[in-house]
Amino acid sequence: MKTSVLFILAIIGICVGLCMALPLTSKSRTTTLKTMSLKSKTFMTGSAAKGAESAHLDVAPDLAQRLARFRRVEMPSYMAGLSRRERKLVEKLVDASRYLEDIYWRQSDPEALHLYQSLEGSKNPKDIELRRYLWINGSRYDLIDENKPFVGDAPMPPGHGFYPQGLTREQIKQYVKQHPEQKGEIYSSTTLVRWHGQKLEAIPYHIAFRSFLEPAAKDLREAAALSTDAAFAKFLRLRADALLNDNYFPSDIAWLELKNPKFDVIFAPYETYLDDLLGVKASYGVAVLIRNEAESRKLALFQKYVADIQDALPIAAEDRPSKHGLETPMEVMDTPYRGGDLRHGYQAVADNLPNDPRVHEQKGSKKIFFKNFMDARVNYIILPLAKYVMVPDQAAKASGEGYLLSTIMHEISHGLGPAFARTASGKVDVREAIGPQYSGLEEAKADVVGIFGLKWLTDRGVLPKNKLEEYYSSYVAGIFRTVRFGTGEAHGQAEMMEFNYFSEHGAIKYEKSGKYAIDYAAMPGAITDLAKELLEIEATGDRARAENWFKKYDVMTPELVNALKSASKVPVDVDPVFAFKDKIQ
Repeated sequence: MKTSVLFILAIIGICVGLCMALPLTSKSRTTTLKTMSLKSKTFMTGSAAKGAESAHLDVAPDLAQRLARFRRVEMPSYMAGLSRRERKLVEKLVDASRYLEDIYWRQSDPEALHLYQSLEGSKNPKDIELRRYLWINGSRYDLIDENKPFVGDAPMPPGHGFYPQGLTREQIKQYVKQHPEQKGEIYSSTTLVRWHGQKLEAIPYHIAFRSFLEPAAKDLREAAALSTDAAFAKFLRLRADALLNDNYFPSDIAWLELKNPKFDVIFAPYETYLDDLLGVKASYGVAVLIRNEAESRKLALFQKYVADIQDALPIAAEDRPSKHGLETPMEVMDTPYRGGDLRHGYQAVADNLPNDPRVHEQKGSKKIFFKNFMDARVNYIILPLAKYVMVPDQAAKASGEGYLLSTIMHEISHGLGPAFARTASGKVDVREAIGPQYSGLEEAKADVVGIFGLKWLTDRGVLPKNKLEEYYSSYVAGIFRTVRFGTGEAHGQAEMMEFNYFSEHGAIKYEKSGKYAIDYAAMPGAITDLAKELLEIEATGDRARAENWFKKYDVMTPELVNALKSASKVPVDVDPVFAFKDKIQ
């Protein structure tokens, strides 16, 4: 009996290793493992084990308290008022999105996917809690607790599912020195890296995930056939092609050329937040979007001044290429469904895409604001939190409008600053030059340059000058919201640095009351100086400077810990519940 159990566990260990190496094929979408070893713990799946999983797992005992930090918010379907054809179009886009959700779990944490599936149907309250928390994080690692495991005790692998377990950045660096011909494919944003004997092999996403990408592409083409917008239909067909060849450039250009589309999608591997090893691998993210016409019209004001703000940045002229003549489309959209890296962990209220610097040089980028997510964040988190941690008169100045404007400028600012890093080797993509620290650096740059841009607009009367204090208060209230995520997440890492920098320079002060106050007079100078630092780091591609800078400010002070504790009843983030059912395979 003992021998047979050990044999079974050994076979399962091999199966799990294979699952980590390559995604499941379409024939193996339903998990068939009956037992699986997880960090020296064994758990069962299948109907015989329902309700028993938690007893076999080393699970954090405070899941109920962790779940309480997330406010469940039901998101409307936004289907009312749409024609039958339009409803079918949206449903096709949602169907396509589910396939990218399937891929994301395999990129983030394949073992978590198996665990999540094994708990389906269980009536055990502990299993239900665990399953929901796995869903919120998209992994076994707590994104608001420095990525510490809440299942098992193994630390989060920095390479997630993108690289072989145990492979280090230094090993890759040395390997590429010996095999320079493979650098491009290993550092590509759309390849998985695996060992093949003694050599590293880069497997393109369109091959590794083909069983999911083919039906996703089919859905996009069927959605295109339902669209009455010829430009949107063209984009969908080009994006379907891109899924199957990993060449997103043509469809990115077509995406930026859309003019005020009623329907839109984010549908690609864009962000690199998951890759803590090299900082280059992109995870799939998706959002189905329906235009909010009234709010979208308000964005025209900002579009007029993008090039002028670029020209005004506190950095050498050669490091701020002209934005004159580039399109900067902006959309305010309601979001009936999201998936992949837009669904788990940090709930974005806006996005600036694509990330390809070649597209930026030719066409710029698109700024998308998720209205329903913005409303949920402001109403349930930002404004209630401000009352706990900021002095009363300044907390009262924080507003939904102020937060929206700072978010708009944040997204605009992702497209501002250097297009490439100037290094000893010549022009290099900033993301590649900076490495894993890039995500935090870029989020910080967008924050600080964005608030710099708001003051530039008020100085010129584009926005009311008497609103500047409201904008600063709303921005700082947002910082307090984000630092609650800790520094294991890029946005939290960025805003922790910002908070500590502003505190060091007297722009944010801790009061005897246990709350924080903004020195409005000190803010402009501190913002300009910090913007200059972050822009120069990107312009030079100085990885060591970036790492040392964030390490210096990577500390949550006891005062801040206590202030945030006073607001423990305020949710940390929203947990969206969509009208469209989730189907993870």
